[in-house]
Amino acid sequence: MVMFLRPTESPVVFLQQLGRGLRRAKNKQYLTVLDFIGNYQKAEKTFLYMTGKSRSHPSTYNPSDIQDLPDDCMVDYDFRLIDLFEEMQKRQVKLDEIIFSEYERIKEIVGHRPSRLELFTHMEDEIYQRIVNISAKNIFKHYLRFLEEHHELTLPEQQFCKTIGREFIDLIETTSMSKVYKMPVLQAFFNKGRCLCQVNEEQLLRSWKEFFSAGSNWRDLPKISSYQDYKNMSDKEHLSNIYRNPVHFLVQSGKGFFILHDDKTVSLHTALRDMVGNPVFAEQFGDVIAYRTMDYYSRRLAEAEV
Repeated sequence: MVMFLRPTESPVVFLQQLGRGLRRAKNKQYLTVLDFIGNYQKAEKTFLYMTGKSRSHPSTYNPSDIQDLPDDCMVDYDFRLIDLFEEMQKRQVKLDEIIFSEYERIKEIVGHRPSRLELFTHMEDEIYQRIVNISAKNIFKHYLRFLEEHHELTLPEQQFCKTIGREFIDLIETTSMSKVYKMPVLQAFFNKGRCLCQVNEEQLLRSWKEFFSAGSNWRDLPKISSYQDYKNMSDKEHLSNIYRNPVHFLVQSGKGFFILHDDKTVSLHTALRDMVGNPVFAEQFGDVIAYRTMDYYSRRLAEAEV
């Protein structure tokens, strides 16, 4: 027998604990699991974890129906929950409510208003996938607007949202990124929180090499099959990649925010000059870069495991 007393949002934790009870032992013919979590809002997850059904389609399952359970398994709910499940299934919880509820849960976990990166780190994967698959609901593409709608902005942030700086942050949140190449260029401008209006070849190269030298990031560079290939690359080759790809596309599709000069320096539009010293600008800029980088590598890892 195993007894569940610890609430969890994670199917991995649930199945790990269940798996411990399912270990074989001499004369052991069955396992009884007593779940004393006692939260009706979480009770249906037992069925979901056991069947693999998605809670994003509540009409596709019935917690009182055992036909979808694995062979020789039975789930017995307190009879008061059966009626409650039926009532809960009748009402569709709006995605907006789910998102805000998840935001509040993560806010409680981290102890403050979560950043984009913290939301991404702590958010349930199923909710995250629903969000990113519906552009209009994707708060990671308009996080400041989401915070504004829920009265979560500080006064300096409210003032910032009335400036062109917000348009720039919106651009970085939504810029196309089939590859990760734009991130080290943006990091050169971010400059570890001391934002710059303009970066030259040397600064771009330093940021680029620092980024791709971390971990196995070098694998994303074109025509590279080994770490030694990466080490053998010349600065000229790196600069060619920088200007041919990320700089080119930032200038072409960056709504005029990025300007390439004849001397190979890249600058932000003059309208942003007052923004680079703004702490709100720096905080939002850095957070978007961190989130989008982490999201990219998370997706790359998931694709590699398929």
